[in-house]
Amino acid sequence: MSFVRMPGLQTMTDSTSTKTTISNIGVAMFTVSDQDAALAFYTEKLGFELRGDTPFGENGEMRWIEVAPPGSRARLALNPPMGGQPGGGGIGVETTDVLGEHQRLSAIGGIDIDAEPMRTPGAPLLFMLRDPDGNHIAVVEAPPA
Repeated sequence: MSFVRMPGLQTMTDSTSTKTTISNIGVAMFTVSDQDAALAFYTEKLGFELRGDTPFGENGEMRWIEVAPPGSRARLALNPPMGGQPGGGGIGVETTDVLGEHQRLSAIGGIDIDAEPMRTPGAPLLFMLRDPDGNHIAVVEAPPA
């Protein structure tokens, strides 16, 4: 194993590992207690788009719901808990305007959001918010292009 150093990031590489054909993280999944309430939170408060709401199961008794920020290739699936409690997941989303996004979300109300963005040495400017089920969303300053 060796480490690759990038500004603000350290990654491990393993020259003996098998090369993957996987090229993208397409869907992250959060467990939620109420899919309709979660859908409303992500679309009405955070401004995400509904990408899919499809019934599945033998009699269509379950739903596969996907949301995403406008223009994002990656999607977030909102799933009911499978044998456990909702919440406990986390994702990071990027913006070029952390301060502006913090101000926008704070003004909406009804969002569990950090009081102020924070900058830690070696990390980008960011703030955290939590959805109604306790899933964590880090809103992080996008790296320069």
